Amino acid sequence: MKRSPVRKIRDVLRLSAAGLSTRQFAASLAIGRTTLQGYLDRANELGLGWPLPAEMSDTDLERCLFHRAHQNTQRIETQPDWSYIHRELRRKGVTLSLLWEEHRADHPEGYGYSRFCELYTRWEGKLSPVMRQRHV
Repeated sequence: MKRSPVRKIRDVLRLSAAGLSTRQFAASLAIGRTTLQGYLDRANELGLGWPLPAEMSDTDLERCLFHRAHQNTQRIETQPDWSYIHRELRRKGVTLSLLWEEHRADHPEGYGYSRFCELYTRWEGKLSPVMRQRHV
């Protein structure tokens, strides 16, 4: 959901309390109906209604409605040992799929196969493509 300015969110709460339909005030505020409904759902979960408390500033309202967005919700994945994977791929019969399955067995919440391959390809691209040749 794309965030609107807090002023518009205040208007959403005000117009909702006035009894207008979401279609009517979505058009007047130039906000999508699903976004409006998302704001209203968040406000209802928190028990916020119109009029808002006088001491609630715009910053407080934003922090209250979007407290999850301020938290670090990104999963921290355990990075595989790419050098080990690179060495293992040189062995006969070893595939990236097999190595991914081994990694996934150790880390069930780890990367999916496509992301695993993408990260390996990025890591491999950083290697120096130098091949030393000895000339007699």
